[in-house]
Amino acid sequence: MIPFEFIIRLFAASIAGGALGIERESSNKSAGLRTNMIVSVGASIYVMISASLLEGSSTGDPSRVMGQIVTGIGFLGAGVILHQGSSVKGLTTAATIWCSAALGCLAGFGMYWELVASTLLIIIINTVLRKADFWFVKKNTKK
Repeated sequence: MIPFEFIIRLFAASIAGGALGIERESSNKSAGLRTNMIVSVGASIYVMISASLLEGSSTGDPSRVMGQIVTGIGFLGAGVILHQGSSVKGLTTAATIWCSAALGCLAGFGMYWELVASTLLIIIINTVLRKADFWFVKKNTKK
């Protein structure tokens, strides 16, 4: 991979992670702009290292690296989940961190259209469906 393509993919990962992070920051959530950007960029770097090591080689599987990214990010996401009495907080933030890693993987493989579509969908889910959460909470508290 040429250095220019490496840099473009890093910037794509940082923009996608940043978009998720801005949404989290605007909601005053614990994992915001920097966390989501770093997770996305880090995942992209690991994917690009794996792909670079496999260039010209008929053996190896870059999906194994992605599997390890998913596992590692699971531990990071677990750190933002808080259990308080009968309520659990931070699940959406943990899921967003997990998705941020996936966006980094897309950027690392140069799948730019998929990256844009996925980023937009995650932001829509986090913003539009937040209103649905309030509706369900309000409905359940009336019972």
